[in-house]
Amino acid sequence: MVEPRASHPYWPDALSKSSDDTSNLKPWSWALERLAQSHNYWIATSRPDRRPHVMLVWGIWWQDAFWFSTGPRTRKARNIAAFPHVVIATEKADEAVILEGTAEEINDRTVWKKLAKVYNEKYGGDVEPLLMASDGCVFRVQPQVAFAQDEHAEDFAEAVTRWLFEED
Repeated sequence: MVEPRASHPYWPDALSKSSDDTSNLKPWSWALERLAQSHNYWIATSRPDRRPHVMLVWGIWWQDAFWFSTGPRTRKARNIAAFPHVVIATEKADEAVILEGTAEEINDRTVWKKLAKVYNEKYGGDVEPLLMASDGCVFRVQPQVAFAQDEHAEDFAEAVTRWLFEED
């Protein structure tokens, strides 16, 4: 994966104008660390009638994407089937990484087995039998844009880093 391009987001209503100074932008490695280490993640989806839905999930950052599983009849799985655009956020608000992307259901059970090993290393236990027995849904979220906030910055408008991902 090519590293995403970092910049300040465009905020037309911000009190201060975004500068060309990029010295306060977070490196992508900072975001990757938080994406890998977060225990819980927030996932926002849209219901078929467009109402929002937010839920906690466990997941992993693996192969340059966010991965999680859920039951096929859960609200989030049904929402993704209707509208695959999702937002994923790490658990700590003062060091949040927020990804916007598209969720793709992965049905290849050989990928599930590889994913289960990585998942088990992070959370313990053995998730593979549950995945296989429940015929669960495994999703890969390909990021399109990500954001992070520098919790120690004095100027809120200058403290946000945005990363843009190249389209394949």
